[in-house]
Order: sequence, then structure tokens, then C-alpha cells
Amino acid sequence: MLIRFEAANFRSILDPVELSMVAVDRDRIEARPVPNINESLLSVAAVFGPNASGKSNLLAAMTWLRNAVAESLRFWDDAVPVEPFAFADGRDRASEFTLEAVIRGVRFEYVVEVDRQIVRYEALFHYPEKKRRRVFEREGTSLTLQRGLGRLSGTRELLTDRALALSIARRFDEPLVSDFAGFVLSMQTFGQRLNRRFPTPASGASTRRWFEEPHGSDQPVLPGFTDPHEEFKADRAQALALLRMADLGIDDVVIDEHEAVISSTDPEAGRMRRQRRIRLVHRTAQERVPFDLSAESEGTRTWFQLIGPVLSALKTGSLLLFDELDASLHPTLSAEVIRLFSDPATNPSGAQLVFSSHDTSLLNHLNRDEVWLTEKGEDGSTRLGALAEFAGERVRRSQNLEKAYLHGRFGALPEVDRTDVLRALGLIG
Repeated sequence: MLIRFEAANFRSILDPVELSMVAVDRDRIEARPVPNINESLLSVAAVFGPNASGKSNLLAAMTWLRNAVAESLRFWDDAVPVEPFAFADGRDRASEFTLEAVIRGVRFEYVVEVDRQIVRYEALFHYPEKKRRRVFEREGTSLTLQRGLGRLSGTRELLTDRALALSIARRFDEPLVSDFAGFVLSMQTFGQRLNRRFPTPASGASTRRWFEEPHGSDQPVLPGFTDPHEEFKADRAQALALLRMADLGIDDVVIDEHEAVISSTDPEAGRMRRQRRIRLVHRTAQERVPFDLSAESEGTRTWFQLIGPVLSALKTGSLLLFDELDASLHPTLSAEVIRLFSDPATNPSGAQLVFSSHDTSLLNHLNRDEVWLTEKGEDGSTRLGALAEFAGERVRRSQNLEKAYLHGRFGALPEVDRTDVLRALGLIG
């Protein structure tokens, strides 16, 4: 589970900002005790604030780190694709990222400092028996490894100014590294802006897996192995239950083949090709009719596309980043997504949801330590603050968070000045 994430000098973030999943109110079932760190961790964190205050950039920084671990060795030959703060001295400073997580009961800490030319510093630490020990640490291309990790020595041979040591070391058979790298790489992102800048497999395709029986599932199952057909049936039942829960009038999902004209961008444009398609089966009192997914409303498509990432996170205990949870979703469905992650009964593996939103009604489904607020400073940089720490004890557990937020008690509201608009309309002089 994620403990905390910190970023500095990335997009609108200049000075370090930190998102912590450590619970303030530990006497709730949503706060999950982690004995090895003597803290309880939360499964949900929500980021609220005005437009252009940096909510999405916090999630983008976490996404950047995931993609950096996945891609630096293969694609960072010419430059480090980081986006420093555009004003002040941002272009002359390193961008910094720190991620702490507990994996298999052990706390890990990963630190990266980069500029557009090189990886300046990188380190991975772990805390066996609560004592900090170095897994690896590098400055420039000088790499130091923990004793006893000789199988990682091949990392030195592949290390370059711009490749992350973690990107290289994860390819060697060392659980200390592969477990942590696996946690980072398992992060999923959902939201048009995040996935446009940081492409991941299409969410629709991700959900399709839950409805499309895998190849080879009809083969004999050897003793001691899981029957893929039975596992698929259980997964499909969960996905279908989520789809029906939205009360969209959809009764089932059909995945079949059809003849389609090849796109004009393809060398074989104009010819016909058999393609797989997703159709949602709508029910009425008299009949059931399938519709192509492309013909559905934006809200229906969003809910369908969300099912795969949500179920995958809940099943594996991974982290899901969702930019603008309220976009195209009814508040009731947004609240249900929050409940799925908050409730230990539906989230036994400790999956976590970090999302941004403008929908203040969702504050009614969140505790004070699950809410974070962004504001833009005078220099254009993003500030991030924990609602639970705002003005100390004034933020009570019993506080009506939505009402207090809308009344401006916590700041993080847009400052609306109608003067220029009224003047432009000729309504005032």
C-alpha cells in the first residue's frame, strides 16, 4: 500500500508537495493497521480545488514516475522527458519524486532526482525490522548496492546517465527490487487528460478482459492449478454485477466478430476485415437488444470502461489514479466507487484510490483525513494541504465537510470576479 508520495518541480508544482495515506483517525474500519510502520493506512484520498490549481498535476507526477520505471531504459536515450516548473528557477532545478509504500509487510522508500539531461540521484531503501537499509543508491552513474545482492551487479553494465537503475535492476531476479518495481508498475490511471499525456492500454480493452473468456480455458486442468474457466466465470459475474448496479438498463455484455471497413490510415484501407466488438445488451419488458459500445452515452461508456481498472485494483491490491472522478458519472456512482475501496469487505487486498474531483457532494462520503486541497500561489505554483491539518482542531470529525468547503472555510475555492465580464457586456462602465 502507498504510504506517501512527494513531488517537486514538476509542471505547476515547484516546492515539494506531499500526499500522505497515513490515517489521522485510526479508530475506523477504513483505517487499516500496518504493524511494521506503527500506522494505519487509508484506501482513499481525494483532491479538491479550483480549476488549474494543480489537482491533475499531482496525479500526473505519480503517473510519470510509473512510466519512468517502465520506459527509461528503452526510450530515454536522448533526454529525460520531465516537465519542470516553467517560471522562476524551475528550469534550473532538479525535479524530485519520492514514493514510500509497504509491500509484503516491509516499508520501502524510493527517491529520484532528474533534470532534462541526466538522472542526478536515485535510491531505493527498505526497512526490515524497522531499520533503514540501502538496496541501491546512485549518484550520476556511480552505483552502490547492498551487500548480498550480487545478482544486481549487472545493473552497472547497463546504467547510463539517463536510465533509471530501477528500470534495469527490476529485470534481475531479486525480490527486493522486483516486488517494489511491481508495485510501481501496477499503478493504473483513469481519466482522459492523464491517459492522453501518459498512454496506457485503453480502458475499454481492460474491461473487455473481464467479459471475454481466455484462450485455452477449455484445456484440462492439472492438479494444484486454478481452472481458468472457473476463474473467468467468477470475474465475469463481478463485472456484470457492477455494470447492472448502475441501473442503466443493461442486462449483459456480448463480445463477437463483425465485418468492418479498414480505416483510411491503414495500407489496406477500404477492404473488409473481421474485428472483435463489444455490445451492451439492453433489456425491456418484451425483448433484449444489443447496442455497440460506441452508440452508448458518454456516462455509460465511462462506467463500462471503469469496471476493468476498478476490479483489477481490488483483485490485486494495486493503486488506481482517477482524474476527475465525477466526469460523466452520476454522483451516486462516484460515491459507490469510493465505497468499494473504503469497505474492507469489498477491498480485502488493500487496493487504494486516489482521485481528483470538483463534485463537493462527494465530501459527504469522505472522512477529514481522506481530503486534500490544492491552491495556486501568486507565483503560479501549486500548494497542497491536508484538510485534517487545516487550522488544527477546527476541522472536527463531525464537521459537514461539503457545507464548510462551499462556505470557503478551507480556501481552495475559485475566486470569481464578474467585473470584467459585466464591463465587456456593457452592463457597467
